[in-house]
Amino acid sequence: MSVNRWDPWRDLVSLREAMNGLLEESFVRPRTVAMSGGNGYVPLDLKETADSFILSLPLPGVDPEDVDISILGDRLHITGEFRQESEEAGQDHRWLIKERRSGRFERALSLPSAVVADRAEARFDKGVLTVTLPKADEARPKSILVRGESSGARQVSQPAGQPVEVEAKSESSQS
Repeated sequence: MSVNRWDPWRDLVSLREAMNGLLEESFVRPRTVAMSGGNGYVPLDLKETADSFILSLPLPGVDPEDVDISILGDRLHITGEFRQESEEAGQDHRWLIKERRSGRFERALSLPSAVVADRAEARFDKGVLTVTLPKADEARPKSILVRGESSGARQVSQPAGQPVEVEAKSESSQS
């Protein structure tokens, strides 16, 4: 027979984690509708590169034809449907556990800056939808060249665009 020692701190940590999870789900990122059925919550990842935004959504079991993506201004809207095989009448079985979702889902989010919707690409690979949204030219960083009278020109930032020349004149006060 083995003896297990009781560690009071272990229980407090798990209680703290439970409270953090409860508060985060309620206030930080609330889910509008339950995960099963209806407009379900679908988690997503959004990352930014110098040229684009890349969005990833796990959609296991969803056909690409069942997904609709639209962009209006800086607002991205994704809808789709999780389909499950229908239960045939007269079969002698009952569900013991049924955790896979079914029904429609919807996600909408505002992007941090303007994108070029005509050059957007979406691809489905191994149950993950990846949407690449190129940034609009005005949303991309620009490089500015600063010229001084005595020091010549120097580049003040190094993003991906063409340098823009700016002439800066320094006035020296003579007493």
